[in-house]
Amino acid sequence: MATTNYVEVTSSAHFQDLLNADLNRVSIINFWAPWAAPCQQMNDVTRELAKKYPAALFLQVEAEEQSEIAESFDIEAVPSFIILRGHTLLDRISGADAAALTQSVAKHATVPSYQPLSKTDNVPAKASAAVPAGLQTDEKKETTEELNERLRKLMNQSKVVLFMKGSPETPRCGFSRKISALLQEQKVEFSHFDILTDESVRQGLKVLNDWPTFPQLIVKGELVGGLDIVQEMVDNGEFAELLA
Repeated sequence: MATTNYVEVTSSAHFQDLLNADLNRVSIINFWAPWAAPCQQMNDVTRELAKKYPAALFLQVEAEEQSEIAESFDIEAVPSFIILRGHTLLDRISGADAAALTQSVAKHATVPSYQPLSKTDNVPAKASAAVPAGLQTDEKKETTEELNERLRKLMNQSKVVLFMKGSPETPRCGFSRKISALLQEQKVEFSHFDILTDESVRQGLKVLNDWPTFPQLIVKGELVGGLDIVQEMVDNGEFAELLA
């Protein structure tokens, strides 16, 4: 028997209609991609959770196909999960963390709820990135000079370094997947760094290299660019010359 609370989202309008149907219901939104193995594993987890929590709504959103929805929630890597009550953000989980997702669903899908007075078509407000005062640590903050020194060491760890989301084996975004495959097709030996594991590196590279997005490919300690630029250089022969 099909699980009626497990739905594949087909458009932004479909997504809004599903959320607006019951603003008191908890919705678990699974942003996934068919090429990512961790997503396939987490799809199985969400299907089981949907059976266990029939009152909650489980929405499957293919992140690249439904890019408008993904962008509205600032989804930068897959799998990622957003948990809402109506349009109110309850939790956000990044990565294939089945335990965290299961705990969050158990917490929010079974809590007595309030009755909203009205409907809204607005997307949920973004969660604050601020750390509560009680949770702040006394760790010494890395200075800009120290960070830049660390970044340059990372950029020079090998002749070719790819700063990406995830790893070549388990990429977390389509662009990272494609540039990894491109380098492998060209028989290029490269090291990589997962920028999702270090926010300082992620933000610092944007400033140091004056390049706002990822992946970033570094050759001989210097930024080459992202997927489009590298693909163009491969096509016109400049990339082979750069590596020589």
